[in-house]
Formats: sequence, structure tokens, C-alpha cells
Amino acid sequence: MITTLSAEALALNPIRFEVSFKEPQAHYAEITMEIDRVKEDYVDVKMPVWAPGSYLVREFSKNVEGFHAKDANGRPLTSRKVSKNTWRVSSKGAGKIMVSYRVYAFEVSVRTSFIDASHAFLSPTGIFMYVDNQINRPAEVKIIPHKSWNKISTGLMEKEGEVNTYFAADFDILFDAPIEVGNQDVFEFTAAGIPHEVAMVSGGNYDKVRLAKDMAKIVESATAIFGENPNKKYVFIVHNYHSGGGGLEHLNSTVLGASRFNYNSESGYKSFLSLVAHEYFHLWNIKRLRPEALGPFNYDQENYTTNLWIGEGFTAYYDNLLVRRAGFHTEDSYLQMLATDVTAVENRPGNQVQPLSESSFDAWIKYYRQDENSLNSIVSYYNKGALIAMMMDLKILHSTKGQKGLDDVMREAYNEFYKKQGKGYSDAAFKDLAEKVAGTSLDDIYHLVNTAGSPDYNKYLQFVGLELVDLNAGYETPDLGIKTSTTDNKLLVQNVIRGGGAWDGGINVKDELIAINGYRIDATGKELERVVQASRIGDVVKMLVSRDGIIQELAVKVQASKTGKYAFMPAENVTAEQQQLREKWLAEQ
Repeated sequence: MITTLSAEALALNPIRFEVSFKEPQAHYAEITMEIDRVKEDYVDVKMPVWAPGSYLVREFSKNVEGFHAKDANGRPLTSRKVSKNTWRVSSKGAGKIMVSYRVYAFEVSVRTSFIDASHAFLSPTGIFMYVDNQINRPAEVKIIPHKSWNKISTGLMEKEGEVNTYFAADFDILFDAPIEVGNQDVFEFTAAGIPHEVAMVSGGNYDKVRLAKDMAKIVESATAIFGENPNKKYVFIVHNYHSGGGGLEHLNSTVLGASRFNYNSESGYKSFLSLVAHEYFHLWNIKRLRPEALGPFNYDQENYTTNLWIGEGFTAYYDNLLVRRAGFHTEDSYLQMLATDVTAVENRPGNQVQPLSESSFDAWIKYYRQDENSLNSIVSYYNKGALIAMMMDLKILHSTKGQKGLDDVMREAYNEFYKKQGKGYSDAAFKDLAEKVAGTSLDDIYHLVNTAGSPDYNKYLQFVGLELVDLNAGYETPDLGIKTSTTDNKLLVQNVIRGGGAWDGGINVKDELIAINGYRIDATGKELERVVQASRIGDVVKMLVSRDGIIQELAVKVQASKTGKYAFMPAENVTAEQQQLREKWLAEQ
């Protein structure tokens, strides 16, 4: 699939890069950067500190080595580092500056570059530098594959007449176009009138014919929501690992992590399709329809928004829903997955502490930097955002008597903010638009977003004749309120649950549990579990622990477990209207 550019576009004086691989086995890429028409006394060359779609400052400049600059005649130019990610080059009237540097790349993830003898995955924000204040300048990238590699997969446009050379109209586009170089297994399919390329890296037990057919269904299902597909082509880069997962969205491509031998299991295959659906839905939601803070990007620092519950949470709602609409989930299995989200949210004490909007805003410092207390202090804008999306969808279906739903909000928002206004939405603007579609106030939904705590799920589920039940309700299971792990044949405390007996009794994370009520605890925790389960609610047990080598005995009160197990059940006396709305909500396409 080759997309070419006009001579007018190519005449915009791009910054030119060349990427080669002299030592791929040592995990290095060699980069040269040609900056033409330099008129200033100096040029600041910068490396981004984060990758859009992954809200954490990752300090990509830490992987840069051997930065040098010279003029067009090969004469050295003075350069010095002036900040953690900025190199200042004195031009001396050179007119053209040639920069060279190396990047070490050996971190396995969908958002970081990885190079070894078998292939190179280039996550562009960690590979390509830019000239300060020249993000809007075009860029060309020439890839020189290692001699043992023969394929390049990327969403970048190919430059006509030049081998392995690609063009980006600006650096936002360049930074949004990952590049896979190697011997990947490539297959194609067409869906929604758009050619799609799938680059499978590192093998696996996948069936290309089946995948092409089923991924096409996901694409068609997502496109139907928005009424158009804005791509000229789309590229899936799939990294298959012994055990892998995750994905990162891009403008006309995505990078997926998968387990290479999971394609033959029903659950593994459907999980992969949900990942495909999630990242593909981002093509509209986040990459085009976006919060106002997420573009144009500041690549030097965090870009804060309170709306990741929409950008990520709504996408997490639609991923499994699209798989359901495409015919891969039964109604019951889909509802079970929604109940799993409820379980994840309600069994997390942080749900009672952190509002969803704050979870979005603080993603940079909390969600992507979780520690042993995160369970108690934060909530996921993915899980809870998906549940908010569900409740909003059900409320709109109810208020419009099934004529409209969340699909209509997303389509209208895409048309209004992206296509008509060409900018991101504010909190208030998105709410106003959603209420206009719904024909009713959404204050109750936004109250759930802006305050911590458990929603009244059944307030919304009853619209479609369903009821959320806690299968553990009525049972009192003795519990200490800790999670443990075994390390070096020692039973260690991994988490202490807020409000539990261990929390009140002073048990600490990293405490080694030695004995309970005078009985030695085995490293697997079976004896601990036996004694606790034999206790009564309110009993006080004596815990012998080692904390930094100091032996202590602590009194811990046994409490009833607060862990819920949730399921969606049919409500009693379901009306015809409720049944019709449920069919509308969960219908296959």
C-alpha cells in the first residue's frame, strides 16, 4: 500500500532523518538529522519526554548517546546540552546543520522502542528529535534496514521515487507513526472501504484468514458508529510475546502486544479482538475527537486533562461492546464482562477516595506510577469510565425511548468538535452536547464523575430490566485485609487494605509473616488462611512479623471480608419497554 504526496507538499523544506542499524544485536539505532535553511545563531534540538496516549513522562533523552553536529562541509559545530532533553547547536552561519546521535532501545512495551538482532520497533517520540518551535515543519525519514531485514511497516506516507523513504506533513504526524523494521509476517484486508495492513512480529499460532475476516468485522462495527472512516490506510503492528498485552493508539495505526500462542483459545482470541476494537476505536475517540488539552501537544511536559474517563473509559466501554455487536460475544458473556468491571471498581478502596475526573488529571503522577498503596488511593479511569459510559448510554436510551444512545453522542461530538470546529472539547462543551443529544440533564452522571464513591448502578440498569447483585451479600467471610506474595520462601505482605483489620492493627507492606496465634506460617500462606477461616468475626489474632529484621507481635481483629462478587441478573416483572431497550442496547449489527 503506497500513498504518494504532491510536489507542493514535498517542497516545504522538510527536516530529513536517516535511521540505520549498525549494531542491532546491541540494541542501537543510528540517527542522522539534516536541518536546512538555518538563519539563527543557534538551533535548539529537542527529544520529546513522553509518548501521546501514554500519560507518563518517560525521559526518552536518557537513551541518547554520541550527539554531534557539523555543517554541510563536515566541519564540527559546537553543541552543548542546555536541559535534560535539549541540545543547543551553534550554527555559525552554516545554513545547514547535520546532527547525528545514537539511541539505545531495549524496553519491551507498546510505547517504547525495542531493537535486537531480529527486528527494530521504533516508537517515534523516543527516536526522532525536533527543532524547538518548529513542530509544524515537515519531516522525511529514510530507513536503512539491517541486511538481514526485508520489510518496513508504518502508517507514514511513502515518498514517491525513493526507496524506504517516508514523509510526514509535521512532527505531530511523525511522532504518531510507529515504524516496524524486520521480517514481520504481513497480511492485508479491506474494511469500510479502507485497506488495512497487519504486521505480525515474532510468530504465533494465529490464522491469518480468520483474523483478516474477524478484524474486518470489528472495523466495520466501529466505523458504523461515526458514519465514516477517516483513513486512507491503516496499519496494525502486532508484537507477539510469550506473554504479552496492551496497546497504543496512533493516527492511522496501532501497536498491539499479544501472547503468541493464545490465538487458539476462545478467551484468548476474543481478548485479542477486544484489544483490536479498543485501539481502533481510538482512531476517532482521542486521535480526532479529543479533550482540548490533548493537542496540539507540548512534548516537553505533562498535558493535563480531566477527561481521560471519556477518552479511555468510553473506549474501554466500546471495545467489548463492538466485539459483541460483531457477533463474537453472547449477551450473557458480554454482561459478565461488564460485571467484571463493577467488581474491579467496587473491590478497590480507592474508588471511595478518588473522583474519576481527578483520576484522569493525575494519571501522570498516580495511575502510571502505582505503588503498594494505590489500591487504597486511586480508581481506574478505564474500568470506572467504562461503567459511566454504560450508565450514560442507558440513560439516553431511556430518555429518548430507544431513538438515541451513546453512539449518537460520539458521532455528534466527532462531527462538531473535530470536523466542524477543528479543536478539542472542554468539560462543559462535551456535557452540553451530550445533554442536547439526550434531551435531558446529565447532572447525575457528572456528579458520579466528580465525586468519589459507588454509583447506584441499578438506577440505570432498571431501564433495561437488569439488576446488579452482589453474590457475596449475606455471607460473612473472615478476613484480615491483606494481600500476600511469596519471595525467597518468605510470606510477605504485598498490600494492606484500607479499613481492614490489618490496616487498623498496624501491619505494614513488606512485613514478613512468621506466625499466627503461636503457629508457624508456611511460605505459601495456607496455614494463615486456615487459621483466619477458622476464626469468628471480631476475634483478635496475634501476628508475629519480621519488619526490617526486627521481630514484632501485633494484634489484628478479624473482620468480615468486604470483597464483592457482582453479576447482572434479570429484574422481576420486566416490561415490554425495558425488554425493547435491552435488545436495542445489546443488538448485534
